Amino acid sequence: MSDPVIVDMLRTPFGKRGGWVSPIHSAALLGTVQRGVIERADVAPELVEEVVGGCVTPLGEQYGHIARTSWLYAGLPPQTGATTIDAQCSTAQRSVQLVAGQIALGAMDVGLACGVEVMTRAPLTAKAGTGLGTPRPADWAVEYPDQYTGADRIAAHRGFTRTDIDAFGLRSQQRARAAWDAGKFDREVLPVSVPSEEEGGEPTLVTRDQGLRETSMEALAGLKPVKEGGLHTAGTSSQVSDGASAALLMSAQRAGELGVKPRARLLAQTIVGGDLTYLLDGPIAAGRKVMDKLGMTVDDIDLFEVNEAFASVPMSFAQVHGVPDDKLNVNGGAIALGHPAGATGIRLLATAANELERQDKSIALVAICASASTTAVILERL
Repeated sequence: MSDPVIVDMLRTPFGKRGGWVSPIHSAALLGTVQRGVIERADVAPELVEEVVGGCVTPLGEQYGHIARTSWLYAGLPPQTGATTIDAQCSTAQRSVQLVAGQIALGAMDVGLACGVEVMTRAPLTAKAGTGLGTPRPADWAVEYPDQYTGADRIAAHRGFTRTDIDAFGLRSQQRARAAWDAGKFDREVLPVSVPSEEEGGEPTLVTRDQGLRETSMEALAGLKPVKEGGLHTAGTSSQVSDGASAALLMSAQRAGELGVKPRARLLAQTIVGGDLTYLLDGPIAAGRKVMDKLGMTVDDIDLFEVNEAFASVPMSFAQVHGVPDDKLNVNGGAIALGHPAGATGIRLLATAANELERQDKSIALVAICASASTTAVILERL
């Protein structure tokens, strides 16, 4: 068995719907970060044996094997194999898990995991109305609530009030802004050049996430719930966003041969199916499972990154597991930074690895809900 390590992780800035990054085709955006992470690691692209990645909406511009289309668009070697997946919001993190597994089995020595979602150009709703039928058979009898209903059910189940949820939304914005102002995201973000939509216009270099906004408890309290009678609003839900991410992995032996210093490794990983009633509450079980694999407790974990699909998701995780506030999403999350669904999984890993380095800590637990499934990993800084 080989020991897989993460050499580096990189993402684009996350743009708002119709915002800074939206003029870029999905394949161009993903290809940019695929090439970027390889070049920053100073590894010959010919060494990459397989690319695993994808998106949540593989239709339109994201159809047709997006992992490979992006790779070829970026001018990278055509002999590299590719696999495109749709693991919902965990797509990028699941890609890392799959590449790590292939390396551990000895099936390859060097692989690239990635994900993209340009939700402006390929909205998540694009799977409906194609004229090719619907995803669920006519006699479907499984309760499968929409995500907003699931998030509100979690909040009610855990006893969270609207004020509690708004406070978490404000926390995310404040922490993300402080982190950006302190340069904490600089290492994980690859600036992208966005062409002008005007003929002959100059391109714009985008260097920051677009979703940060000034807000307050008063402003959040004035927002209408997404669902009538619900608790979550646009201020406490992840933002519809555009972005891409990539991670370069290899066996520890190959890294040593190449003189490459890895940044992290996965000590444990899992994917679990969650309770359908509380659709997005899977991080609780997934987190427990990866900690149990290693005989760890919350006290052994230095940092937690639990995706802010909705405020109630990380709040529920923290309540059940007893996670201190100063260990959870310390630089904010998707409520402020955005959530391009296919790309967020690697963003979480990169944010965790960077913060471990800054704090001179060792272990992070990273979890992301994906409809009724959840992926989780325990990451060790090297």
